[in-house]
Amino acid sequence: MKNGGVFSVLQRIGRSFMLPVALLPIAGLLLGVGGSFTGEAFITNNHLEHVLGSGTVLNSLLSIMSHAGDIIFSYLPLLFAMGIALGMATKEKEVATLSAAIGFMVMHASTAACLAIKENIAVNHLLDGQTYTLVEGVGNAVVNSDGSIANIIVRAGTVGGYFALRTLESGVFGGIVVGLGVAALHNRFYKQEMPNALSFFAGTRFVPIITTLTYIFVGIAMFFVWPIAQTGLALAGAGLGSAGFVGTFIFGLVKRLLIPFGLHHVWYTPFWYTELGGTYQVKEVFDTMALATAAGAQDIAPYVSSAGKEAVSGIITIAGGQRAFFAELGNSQFITHFNNHATRFFSGEFLFMMFGFPGAALAMYKCSKPENRKVAGGLLLSAALTSFLTGITEPFEFSFLFVAPALFVVHCVLGGLAYALCEALNISGGVSFSAGLIDFVMFGLIPGPSKTGALLLIPLGIVYFILYYIVFSFMIKKFNFKTPGREDEGEETKLFSKADYQNKTGVGVAGGSPALANADPLSVGITIGLGGKNNVADVDCCATRLRITVKDPSKVNQAQLKSTGASGLVCKGAGIQNIYGPRVRIIKANLEEFLECPASA
Repeated sequence: MKNGGVFSVLQRIGRSFMLPVALLPIAGLLLGVGGSFTGEAFITNNHLEHVLGSGTVLNSLLSIMSHAGDIIFSYLPLLFAMGIALGMATKEKEVATLSAAIGFMVMHASTAACLAIKENIAVNHLLDGQTYTLVEGVGNAVVNSDGSIANIIVRAGTVGGYFALRTLESGVFGGIVVGLGVAALHNRFYKQEMPNALSFFAGTRFVPIITTLTYIFVGIAMFFVWPIAQTGLALAGAGLGSAGFVGTFIFGLVKRLLIPFGLHHVWYTPFWYTELGGTYQVKEVFDTMALATAAGAQDIAPYVSSAGKEAVSGIITIAGGQRAFFAELGNSQFITHFNNHATRFFSGEFLFMMFGFPGAALAMYKCSKPENRKVAGGLLLSAALTSFLTGITEPFEFSFLFVAPALFVVHCVLGGLAYALCEALNISGGVSFSAGLIDFVMFGLIPGPSKTGALLLIPLGIVYFILYYIVFSFMIKKFNFKTPGREDEGEETKLFSKADYQNKTGVGVAGGSPALANADPLSVGITIGLGGKNNVADVDCCATRLRITVKDPSKVNQAQLKSTGASGLVCKGAGIQNIYGPRVRIIKANLEEFLECPASA
């Protein structure tokens, strides 16, 4: 396969998933603050009617925040379509992104047209005594005079709305279909030549054109295929649910085991955002004008209250664990406890990210050699704090992954157990991006500890802190693992610095290459490790990893790449991943800038 085989493609898909996912923390923050502080129960219980009650300035502002956050989750499929196309396109990425938006609209417009045609045919063939009505307020069916259903046109829970279209709710999977398809079309046709008479439409202008034509037919195909696929996904999700705590444990175990390969995004995304993670009924406030747009005037009557209010409550069907949590968060006034069946895909992460890793860091510090303890302590404290505050764990996980794989396996097992424990104890804390202190406060405490069970995480977390400390201490001493601070004599306990690199390569110092004297040393070192500028096919990153596709893997110098200060390195065919932690976006920007300058040749 071109550009490095399956692993290279999967890592590019995984990093593309991170583009829309990166928006969710701010969306979750807006939805969490807006939804939690405008809930009727919260206002009444805290006697804040004059401050946060309906009609107050603060209530109006918080309501706006809640709607702003909600729209991001509502159009998450579109964001996935655009993000995947952007990440998978090799060149002219902005054209691919625009084309993905076009493809998404055209696909759903085509599906909506097919849906309308099917309903019109059914209505035109109504027999005496038959009526055309709603099923559970969502689907449409032909009903006999005795109340029995003669023909289901659209099943309940399968219809959604985008851009005032009433279409099938294909969710994030629909966005993935668009993103991957448009990226393939873009990479094939962005240099397309045309006859002279049509030369205006050549090159990148041809991509939106071929996308439009292609996704007309994709939309038609989705009308027939998606209901079958949706049923299959729902059955698979139900199967995982029926596996109980064992299924939850397996999910968590696999997610942690995929961390070294950078493929965990590919694993958890379907469970967070699609039917594979289950479907959930959420009570929500509807606006009748929005219903009129989405469902048609003949379908509005069942929603309108006798008092003629414009907003009334109803039930919506949400696919995916995280989407269900945030749907409940935005309507938390209707619930007594968040659905822990939905949150089982992430609540357990609080236990090892906030408590387990600090315990392991303390164990590594205690087991380090006295002469290295000061340096090791600084590194471990920084990594543990990063995990505790933000939930970003890779800098810490890679501190022991390669020197002590057995520790990583034990951590994966304990991590999988954490997911199952939180489900068993009805702990339903939400996660926007990664389960650190910020998310614990925003989506565990603020929505109401009684609704999330978040306070149980503290005593359980203390147990996990002690458990990680004991297990790591025992294994490090028993097997003499070379964790930070226990290196062999002559090896330094430190991250690679700019000065170290200059001394090693001579770049930027006397005797070094004049052309490179002012270049970013880290970018130079990475380029050398990759086999030179001409061996680099693609550069991207996720939250913590620099993800690179090379043309010839045999030219990659792994020792050189490791010496650039990365906490870990993964080489799989043409896919290269250097783990730098949260600063990776700056490293990526500097590297791209360096590769574009003549000095990098």
